[in-house]
Amino acid sequence: MWIFFCTFAPFFAETMQLDIAAYRIWTWLRHLFTSWNTTGEGIHSPYLFEIVRFVFRDENSFYCFADIERQRERLCACSDELNVLDFGSQGSPEGTLIRRRVDDIAKTHLESPKMAQLLFRLVNFMTQKEKRPLQIVELGTSLGITTAYLALPDSRNRVLTLEGSEQVLRVAQDVWRALHIDNIDCRQGNIDLLLQEDTLFTRARKENGFLQPDFVFIDANHTFDATLRYARFFLPQMTEKGVIVMDDIHYSPEMERAWHELQADQRVTSSMDLYHAGILFVDKHYLKRHYRIRI
Repeated sequence: MWIFFCTFAPFFAETMQLDIAAYRIWTWLRHLFTSWNTTGEGIHSPYLFEIVRFVFRDENSFYCFADIERQRERLCACSDELNVLDFGSQGSPEGTLIRRRVDDIAKTHLESPKMAQLLFRLVNFMTQKEKRPLQIVELGTSLGITTAYLALPDSRNRVLTLEGSEQVLRVAQDVWRALHIDNIDCRQGNIDLLLQEDTLFTRARKENGFLQPDFVFIDANHTFDATLRYARFFLPQMTEKGVIVMDDIHYSPEMERAWHELQADQRVTSSMDLYHAGILFVDKHYLKRHYRIRI
């Protein structure tokens, strides 16, 4: 019965044109029944084994988690209104101006504490393994909570984050100031244009010594074309142990399709599907393996 359900449910979902909420329920149930609830057993690469065992299964609270979550609580209680310039899936190349309250953005668009803290642990793990500062890029700053989690594992790491809306970015900068974070470099504008204009890395190299990104977190335009475009921009530039983390890979059918295309890319050697996010690895020493991990 379950085999029949797994085989034909995607077809039924497409032909019946189920709404996005139903689609996400289906993808979550599929992930629940097909993912590994593992502590690393069955994963061939020692490096990936350690990520599962010592990053995904780590439940310790780090020193800064409480401080960042207090900032999240403050944002969730803030009723200030912002003029948000949206370049996302419904936006035009010039951007669409939308009036949004800070608390609405905080409650609906911020990464969950669980996922944001997993990103912190992953950056912390990679920094310790590399024994050097990391170069980190984030596409989609939002209110800066996830950016803070990316920046705080090691103050020597450099985080370059891109956000479309100036007023949203100002709120994020207030968050970083409150947390006394000074290793974040932010750029405001249409991400597609920032990448096309060849200003992203030329300026970063000059100002902050960026050479190659070690860690890229993509949480921006949730469309098929944009997701592929962003990931493929960074794939040839990554360091050997570099990773690309993509948010919301099961957000919609086109996001899932983009995820599967990137898994098949010859530059991607292994991947991990965590449901809420996916991780792409480019180390040529890994076997071509794709894992579904339940966290």
